[in-house]
Amino acid sequence: MSLETFHMISRVIRFDNRDTRAGRCERDKLAAIRDVWDKWVEILPLLYNPGPHVTVDERLVPFRGRCPFRQYMPNKPAKYGIKIWAACDAKSSYAWNMQVYTGKLPGGASEKNQGMRVVVEMSEGLQGHNITCDNFFTSYRLGDELQKRKLTMLGTVRRNKPELPSEILKMQGRALHSSIFVFTEKATVVSYCPKRNKNVLVMSTMHTDASLSTREDMKPQMILDYNFTKGGVDNLDKVTATYSCQRKTARWPLVIFYNIVDVSAYNAYVLWTEINQQWNAGKLCDVCFSWKNSAKHSSHPRSRGEPGQLDPQQLQLSLKRSSSGHPTNLQWIQWIQV
Repeated sequence: MSLETFHMISRVIRFDNRDTRAGRCERDKLAAIRDVWDKWVEILPLLYNPGPHVTVDERLVPFRGRCPFRQYMPNKPAKYGIKIWAACDAKSSYAWNMQVYTGKLPGGASEKNQGMRVVVEMSEGLQGHNITCDNFFTSYRLGDELQKRKLTMLGTVRRNKPELPSEILKMQGRALHSSIFVFTEKATVVSYCPKRNKNVLVMSTMHTDASLSTREDMKPQMILDYNFTKGGVDNLDKVTATYSCQRKTARWPLVIFYNIVDVSAYNAYVLWTEINQQWNAGKLCDVCFSWKNSAKHSSHPRSRGEPGQLDPQQLQLSLKRSSSGHPTNLQWIQWIQV
């Protein structure tokens, strides 16, 4: 294709009927590319069965032009762009489900429990999987709702959640690398102290015991599992940014279309590698052999990360509920200091 032809197609391409777009935009901000987007998203889960762990997180497609739902996210490299909720396989980063965030509701009121709503919608159709998410999404109510759908949850949790007891948040007198576990019928919460005067809170409905690794820092197994499964969406961002077809444009529908092509190309790569698993076997065997030799001669026998079991003994369930039926406080049960 010549450069002139490419510029001509980029200038005239449309994804809907421009004559009826004004009326549809009043009800749907994504009307300019809604039909193409919905049909593409419907195909994603039909081609691939994700593994036991699925990551739900947000993506930011870089864009600084005019867009009614452009977002500013200072923690992202691009800062400005179009936010997309994504559910990806934690191991392969296959994009299993996606949803464009179009801003506030038409009435202008802010959405309540947005994180819970996003995870429930992104995991629609899954069963028997674990959902890994960050502290924007994680809550006790979300874990309870996912269990009704035969799913488990694992994620960091914010300190201001009302269901957390005050004892698990205190840092005074905490020893380095110590852990506090809280148990209920449906969830487990751990407070781990990686540094002085700092703790990490992780909630899980997948773990039911107080397992610690045999590493030097004695991290709880919950945190190791979270670190292992949290990067599905971030890795998708990395590979689509490295190998992208995106070109400079001032039209946001074209930006979304470029993103569809990028994600589709990576999904196709995942499918091809799953079908042709021996295509790179020689190089992978060399890497595995060298890694095994280095681990075999390691001077730290406890660095393997093998989980250790702590006897839960007589950990009792204690859960206070408010009049609405939702937990207001998870009572502190035991302080495990290692």
